[in-house]
Amino acid sequence: MDLIASLQCADQPGIVHAMTSAVLSCGGNIIENQQFTDTTTNTFVMRTRFETSQDLNAAKKSLSDGLGKFSPALHIRPTDEKPRALILVTKESHCLRDLMYLLELGELPIEIPLVISNREDLQSLVESHGIPFLYLPVTAATKAEQEKVMLAKIAELKIDFVVLARYMQILSKEFCAAMPGKIINIHHSFLPGFKGAKPYHQAHDRGVKIIGATAHFVTSDLDEGPIIEQDVAHVNHAATPEEMIARGRDIERRVLARAVKLFAEDRIFIVGQRTVIFS
Repeated sequence: MDLIASLQCADQPGIVHAMTSAVLSCGGNIIENQQFTDTTTNTFVMRTRFETSQDLNAAKKSLSDGLGKFSPALHIRPTDEKPRALILVTKESHCLRDLMYLLELGELPIEIPLVISNREDLQSLVESHGIPFLYLPVTAATKAEQEKVMLAKIAELKIDFVVLARYMQILSKEFCAAMPGKIINIHHSFLPGFKGAKPYHQAHDRGVKIIGATAHFVTSDLDEGPIIEQDVAHVNHAATPEEMIARGRDIERRVLARAVKLFAEDRIFIVGQRTVIFS
């Protein structure tokens, strides 16, 4: 069996040797290993891919027994087990289209059991890819009830993480608390001073020279969660707002897809307010 083990704990002497010994104790062979110690928080993280003759439960016990004294947060899963993602959208389709395209190509190791939207605009697109679509309109008065339905779907479908593919609604603190470190958003970055409507038009008016996008984890603090992935493009005075929007869409879809793939492959560790990401 091919497994991925993700480990996070306080940095302590002997942790690397203990992990190696634990893998060997279950008849394992390490295929890939990456580790990092964050000196600011004294946090140790490790991602290990290994083969073992044991089944999943036996391998979990071997690693838990061997690492118990370090009190780690330990997650182990079969490499071929694809995380299940709930996609939330509104009416912009570029990020959603890219995720579904990469999924069909076999380049994105996830499953998408459901797409939920507060608009009906993208229903035919989603269903044309054979993915169920759920329309959940939302107002200030119905927001709490709408989120209860979404959380029920997350439990029912055994969703591992949520992707906001240009979902133009702010999630409540309660919803964020129910999925800590498991909600990924895409945001137009490098335009930090341009909030509200038409950020690219505002940026054009101010003559910006760089536009970009940031994928980050969602927290109760709006657009303040740990950053996963970023990219930029240079523009000049000749770029129109429409051209900037087009380039921004391209960056957004690429950055979000990379972030989703990193999460799906267990390559992201949240350490304090930032992330450690193994390539």
